[in-house]
Amino acid sequence: MTSSTTEYLATARRVIADEIEGLRQLSETLDAGFGAAVELILGAKGRVIVSGMGKSGHIGRKIAATLASTGTPAQFVHPAEASHGDLGMVTAADVALVLSNSGETPELADLIAHTRRFAIPLIGVASRPESTLLRQADVALVLPRAPEACGSGIVPTTSTTMTLALGDALAIALMEHRKFTPEHFRAFHPGGKLGARLAKVGDLMHAELPLVPETAPMSEALLEISRKGFGVVGVTDATGALTGIITDGDLRRHMDGLLTHTAAEVMTRAPRTIGPGALAEAAVALMNDRKITCLFVLDGARPVGILHIHDLLRAGVA
Repeated sequence: MTSSTTEYLATARRVIADEIEGLRQLSETLDAGFGAAVELILGAKGRVIVSGMGKSGHIGRKIAATLASTGTPAQFVHPAEASHGDLGMVTAADVALVLSNSGETPELADLIAHTRRFAIPLIGVASRPESTLLRQADVALVLPRAPEACGSGIVPTTSTTMTLALGDALAIALMEHRKFTPEHFRAFHPGGKLGARLAKVGDLMHAELPLVPETAPMSEALLEISRKGFGVVGVTDATGALTGIITDGDLRRHMDGLLTHTAAEVMTRAPRTIGPGALAEAAVALMNDRKITCLFVLDGARPVGILHIHDLLRAGVA
């Protein structure tokens, strides 16, 4: 390791240590104001309007996105654009979450005035309790005056990390209060890997099933396997309940005189199945464990769908 590399690592560790210290101070100084902020948001009939300028604005966009994706309707409004018409987006049903390390960002003046004029609840986040933002706010969340990690105090680093963590804390507190579940999360994340991991079997299964009754001759079973294209056929009793499955392995084992048998005589009884409400990842685990490529989906004892490993691969689950 070169001396330059050693210096870079030392800088990285110093920056991270400084930001960890800022987060520690933030955790220790949080007070009843945090709970008041959560209650204020819970009481709003509209959205959380998040705003901030510069680096605080970038953090604000992330906070708004996190809130929105965890069950709290939220929107970022740029303070400069707010002064040129976007104040119309901020209604009396909303609550404003305004971020500014100094609490004196001039671009925020019109937004703050708008909240006071129309009695819109205002949560302020800043590091100076005596600042205009926090004096005007209905709930003031004070960031500790921890040193910025740059060493010179001019580059927002520790302060933005603390603001981001505070936003995450608000979002999770709201999410837990609302009992936000993985199913709710999936509704807001239908695309990408997160959506795939939270997809349900019922979302991916095929409703056109390869099925034959127990009394069906194997010639009929073979036609059904070929017609539906899953490489298997389910076998049902007189009530419509799934009692077995015929796979290529079953066909090989009964090759001699295959067409003289009925489906019930060839099938493997009590096959592995899954419910439509199970997560797709559970289906992957079951297929991997049993080294199979298809699962019948049952509602009670009756088959309602079939899931193939290719469906899971296409959805990005497997």
